[in-house]
Amino acid sequence: MATYIIAEAGVNHNGSLAMALDLVDAAARAGADAVKFQTFTAASLVSPSAPKADYQKRTTDGPETQYEMLRRLELSEADHDALIARCRERGITFLATPFDSASLALLCGRFGLDTIKVSSGDLTNAPFLLEIGRAARRVILSTGMSALAEVEEALGVLAFAYASAPGAPPGPAAFAAAYASPAGQAALHGAVTLLHCTTEYPAPIGEVNLRAMDTLSAAFGLPVGYSDHTEGIHVPVAAVARGAGLIEKHFTLDKTLPGPDHRASLEPSELVAMVAAVRDIEVALGDGIKRPTPAEVGNRVAARKSLVAAMPLASGQPLMLAVKRPGNGVSPFRYWALQGRPASRDYQTDELIDDDR
Repeated sequence: MATYIIAEAGVNHNGSLAMALDLVDAAARAGADAVKFQTFTAASLVSPSAPKADYQKRTTDGPETQYEMLRRLELSEADHDALIARCRERGITFLATPFDSASLALLCGRFGLDTIKVSSGDLTNAPFLLEIGRAARRVILSTGMSALAEVEEALGVLAFAYASAPGAPPGPAAFAAAYASPAGQAALHGAVTLLHCTTEYPAPIGEVNLRAMDTLSAAFGLPVGYSDHTEGIHVPVAAVARGAGLIEKHFTLDKTLPGPDHRASLEPSELVAMVAAVRDIEVALGDGIKRPTPAEVGNRVAARKSLVAAMPLASGQPLMLAVKRPGNGVSPFRYWALQGRPASRDYQTDELIDDDR
């Protein structure tokens, strides 16, 4: 099954529609399955005095507040129209992460998106998760900054959204009951993909913990992928080799551009290399059956060995055997059965032995 690759444009358009359109083109050229943006209004997302994250302070204007930064990075409804149209032209899926109720309604209502990506920051935002579960047919849920119990709580909210009766009162007990119910579990298995993630930009290699994908899979039995914030492409490629069914990776047109995420993103040529490497790994994983491949079969004669005469031998003389290439004679597994038996004919040194059973 092919790995689903999301090229995360995020806010790397710097508020420019032209740059956002170029990001769609770059993602399509790289062969990504989807390109994802972020949909929000700064006023609904943060308070005017909210501080920036440390990585944002390092990559943007220091005195600027998070609100001021995000205000510059909003995409308008018209911008979304243009981006969705460009995605359609380029044959790539448009995805977005909403950060507020109005943005969710815009994406699922006005634009008809049936899949919503939830950021790690909203994993514990139960009211918003409930809205998302009621609005979207499918959810991709990032799990950065979370413990396993928090992931289960988030899944309980989504199970309640999918499986509860109309008018059922929400709350922690109702979420837990929905998660434990057969209907809730069935709904989750048809709708939710979990993404392991380390929420830091760039993420330190020592904090990636790809084995947590195994833990998520074993705990919840849901499809699992990986949202990568490390530098380079080797970690997401390794995640595919470890079983990730979905890879999300930030990319930019230029790492040197001003903005919070550019420096921890791939440039277009690197995105091309990552997609190609992922596709190679998918092929290399194969079907798991241990058997000679078509390419190997032709090498067996040259690489394997056979039983040969260790010295000149006359007919009737006890066989003295050696094991040498090529491999188109009697198998060395017959060594003990034939060594010392009378030769059925004359042999020259290194001549292949006949197996006269």
